[in-house]
Amino acid sequence: MRCYLNAFILCIVFTFFSVLYVFNQLASTLEDRDAWDLKEQGTPDRSSHDTGHRLRKRPGLAGLRDRERGFDRCKSLSVSYWNPYWRLPADVCGVNCILESSLRGRSGSEVKERSDERSHLAVVACGPRLEETLTMLKSAVLLSKKPLHFYIFAEDDLHDSFRNAENAKEWKKLFKPCASQRLFLPLILKEVDSLLYVDTDILFLQPVEDIWALLSQFNSSHLAAMAPEHEEPRIGWYNRFARHPYYGKTGINSGVMLMNMTRLRDKYFKNDLTTVALKWEEILMPLLQKYKLNITWGDQDLLNIIFHHNPESMYVFPCQWNYRPDHCIYGSNCQQAEQEGVFILHGNRGVYHDDKQPAFRAVYEAIQKYKFGDNMETSLLRPLEESLQITTNTYCGRASHLFTKKLKQSIISLQ
Repeated sequence: MRCYLNAFILCIVFTFFSVLYVFNQLASTLEDRDAWDLKEQGTPDRSSHDTGHRLRKRPGLAGLRDRERGFDRCKSLSVSYWNPYWRLPADVCGVNCILESSLRGRSGSEVKERSDERSHLAVVACGPRLEETLTMLKSAVLLSKKPLHFYIFAEDDLHDSFRNAENAKEWKKLFKPCASQRLFLPLILKEVDSLLYVDTDILFLQPVEDIWALLSQFNSSHLAAMAPEHEEPRIGWYNRFARHPYYGKTGINSGVMLMNMTRLRDKYFKNDLTTVALKWEEILMPLLQKYKLNITWGDQDLLNIIFHHNPESMYVFPCQWNYRPDHCIYGSNCQQAEQEGVFILHGNRGVYHDDKQPAFRAVYEAIQKYKFGDNMETSLLRPLEESLQITTNTYCGRASHLFTKKLKQSIISLQ
């Protein structure tokens, strides 16, 4: 009997150490794999603030899944660290990491799915644009079903390399000196792979994730997406007045700009400055110096020049994603909006704050006055429809049913 007992104890001890050995080997293998992944992706030392380029080159959700292989950015980082911008850097453990940490108890597929869903939205608030910016953000939050990550830049919080640049005064002469910082977002937000930039006078009439999904439609050469400046060449500005190259037949409008910034940072751009292709950070100042006496619309003109020489890099989305007064003040000339409604309203020329285009102002004020938690159909949609009814004496007012078509669908979908 004692022999059997001794044999049983030996078996238990052997089994225990075998299991311990297996777990030890598994842990060692995982550490080696992580180290190899980091080395393979070129991830630099974490002690440096600039964590370099380790992000995806593929657009959409597929690329975001690639990023999941990276390290846990919440390790050994302080939540209290802030850089000169009104945001936590992507590599600093802040709210996002806290949210991600709360998901660690869930299955791996569920965590990955949640991480894949996030849309990154950037805005540059110039001058007295705080109210406008908050209303834009409110419209984004109201209709989106998936997580949003905001990057908000204020006028005085310019990046050190931009503010202290030798030629900083040149940039300040641009039509929109604050908004021109959008050109530097790929260099500032180095840890952000893809980004949706919008002007402060943008209002979302459908979820942000719907335009974010356009990233998945990029082909291998696309690195940015914008809408045409005009659909009707007879009223186009660039084709009639521009004194510099511009994209396509009527140029592009940069008020809504979707970017794969990893690709943008990596690309060498053809140009009319030299026979040598230049990277993004190398091309901006020479272009400004060459065309500074010929550009009217500042950074948008520079983007038109760049993509004129690199048209294969531009994905053009329809005008309903960037619907402006120009699409209705000369008669309705956005066919896609006629069919499906307006997806994103762009109230440029200050139309939210004057009486020139009351239909645009009605949408802005309806969203601004709406209180979070109220029923959106009774407290947002119906008051807006009533306000739009008294604008039908204007050209844009006659097309105002297009403003509520997609908004109504979005609200019904949420409820």
